[in-house]
Formats: sequence, structure tokens, C-alpha cells
Amino acid sequence: MSTGWGAPDTSPTRLLLLRHGQTPLSVERRFAGRGDVPLTEAGRAQAAAAARRLAGRGVDAIVSSPLLRTRSTAEYAAEALGLPVEADDGFVETDFGAWEGMTFAEAREHDPVAVDRWVSDPRAAPPGGEAFASVSLRVGAARDALVERYRGRTVLVVTHVTPIKTLVQQALLAPVQALYRMHLDTASLTEVDVYADGPMVMRAFNDTSHLA
Repeated sequence: MSTGWGAPDTSPTRLLLLRHGQTPLSVERRFAGRGDVPLTEAGRAQAAAAARRLAGRGVDAIVSSPLLRTRSTAEYAAEALGLPVEADDGFVETDFGAWEGMTFAEAREHDPVAVDRWVSDPRAAPPGGEAFASVSLRVGAARDALVERYRGRTVLVVTHVTPIKTLVQQALLAPVQALYRMHLDTASLTEVDVYADGPMVMRAFNDTSHLA
């Protein structure tokens, strides 16, 4: 991958990364991985607002994590854009294993050693779950496959906190530990350009102006 200062000389594949709308677990700041939780009423309103924002963009395709909260969010965009939704398992959320549905404090109370290891080492996984280092490999492969399918086009990817953070971390050539230093709001938009000759460029991060 090129790290030079020269501007890439190809048209990028633009990834519009939309986090799903609010859920009951996000309200209480609980681990929400593979559990199929629905959107709240506020989450549906957020998804509709994001769809209105995206209606003015030249989006060529919509790709979504297969979980209910992302599919429901993607359906609003699909209606606004007149496009089908393509499910992609590569953009599913981290598997939080035994911590699913817990708050951070509850997980720490239950297993403080495992939590301390997890927050300090991206190779450590929650009990029965998935390490951030593994998520990074999975999401990177999904990104590469997506860019191959839609090279030079604009793709809306409706996904979760960790996959979006991972794509930003990779765009910035940051260590995996950078995931612990980012915050993403529900229904926020992040934009990453992927150039055919190697570099990725972050254009926007955690944009919630459509929710104001």
C-alpha cells in the first residue's frame, strides 16, 4: 500500500459507512454483538433521517450486515434510493460471546481479568467471542471483496461500531489498538475512499448533522 504524499491518480471507491439506528441495548450502553435486537422508535426515526440525507447522494449499491438492526436501517435507505439491499456477513458486528447484553461494568464485575486483558490486547477475545484482531482481518477481506465488485463507485455500507472503526483504523494505517480510542454515535455517517492504487482516505467521521 502506498503511503506517499502524491494524490492518487485513479477514481476511488467511496464507502459511505452508516451505523445502524438506536436499539434498546445501545441506549443502555450494553454489549451488542450477534444478538438480533430491533431498532427503537427513536432508532427508526434516526434511520429515516439518514435515508433522507443519503437520498441526495449518488449511491450505486447498498450493502448491509445481516443482523436485524442493520437490515432495518438499510431498508429506509433502500426505499429512499430505489436500490436493493445486499447482505454481507463480513460486515457483521464483533461476537462478544459471554458478554452479550452486559454493560462494561457488569462484564468487569463478572470477569475482571478477562476484561482487563481485552481492553489492553486486541488479540484477546471475550469468553466465547471474537478478538478485535480477528475482526480486523474479516472486515479487511470484506472491504477488498466489496471494492473489487464496485470499483470506482459509491457504496452505502450499513454496519456496526467495530467494523466502521476497523475501516477507519485501516485507512489511517493506525494500530488495531486505535479502536479503543474512537466513539461512534448511532446512525452516524463515516466516509472512506479506497483507491485502486493502494491508499485509503478518511473523508468524514461520526457525522450526525442529519440527526440535529
